[in-house]
Formats: sequence, C-alpha cells, structure tokens
Amino acid sequence: MLHSPNFEHEQELITQGYCLIAGIDEVGRGSLAGPVAAAAVILPTTFDSPWMGEIRDSKLLSPAKREYLSPLIKQIAVSVGIAMIPSEEIDSSNIVEATKQAMCQAVNLLKESPDFLLIDFMKLPTVYIPQQGIVHGDRISLSIACASIVAKVARDHYMMGMDEQYPGYEFSRHKGYGTKYHRECIRKHGPCEIHRRSFLKRLL
Repeated sequence: MLHSPNFEHEQELITQGYCLIAGIDEVGRGSLAGPVAAAAVILPTTFDSPWMGEIRDSKLLSPAKREYLSPLIKQIAVSVGIAMIPSEEIDSSNIVEATKQAMCQAVNLLKESPDFLLIDFMKLPTVYIPQQGIVHGDRISLSIACASIVAKVARDHYMMGMDEQYPGYEFSRHKGYGTKYHRECIRKHGPCEIHRRSFLKRLL
C-alpha cells in the first residue's frame, strides 16, 4: 500500500499563524559510503499543482519518478536548502549527530527563514525555531516527503559523480548502500576515501 502524504499538519500550523513551514528529511543514513544528505523545503501556503498527488516518501518512488518530481518541487517551493555531511565527519562523530548537522545546515541554507519546522522523526535542539518531529513524517507530511525527494535526488547525483572519481565501486549502481555487489567491491579493492570506516568494521 502506498502512503500518500497530505498537507494537514501544515494547514493546522497555518491556522495558528505560521507561514513559512519547512519540511526536513535526510537520506543516506545507512549507506556504507558517501555523505548523509538533508533537505529543507518550504512549500507555499496555497498551491494548485496536480503532480503534488504523486508525492510519496522517496523510498516508495522509482528513480525516474524522483527525477521528475524534484525539479517541480524546487520550482514551486518558496525556498529549498540542501546540505551534505561527508563520510569523514560521520566517522569522527556518529551518524545521528551528522544527520542533525546536515539538517541544521539545510535550514540555514534556506533563503527564507522558516517560522516552524516539521522534521522526519528527529528534533533539532540547537535550532531555536518551533518544531515538531513526526514519526514516519515522510509518509505523513507533504513538506517532509518533498524534502525526502529533493535530498535523495541530490545525493544520488553526488554519488554518480563519485563513480567517475572512484571507478572500482560502481557507485552509480548502488549509491553507496551495502548491497551484496558493493560489499564484494570493497573486499576486492578495499575502502576508498569516501567509505565510512566506522560502518565497515564488521565487514572488513
């Protein structure tokens, strides 16, 4: 069953007087290589875009559908911020802190300052903006689902670029996730610079 996110959380906040509501989500948290990425998306308070009915959590969409929707989201959005935290910073802290850092940076990169944050699962205690963490938010909130799509497409493009820089791992194929083929590449070639050493201890 496909879960269709809606604008109900945002509408409730709009009735409370909030106008610039940013949905925030991350991707790449479980990857063995590459950055964790986050996006913050502020949707307009009203819009009439039929394709909005196609928005889902990015994990429920095909790559082609994500590539189709991401530029449409950016076009209609009041503002979009995208940030990535590289593997070495993930190793030096931990994935939870790196995820929060990516989310904070994505908020800071918004051209319009939001007055409320809707965040998938997490809260950002260092960001002094009213906020709500929503469990499975990318399947509930339209703004969060849009953020998940934008973040996923941006990170996928980054990993495709890394495929050219590190040709022995075929990052375009698996985007750094721990597929059987990717694990075989790591065993054959050893880790490269963008692999997360803290994630590879058990594998190696």
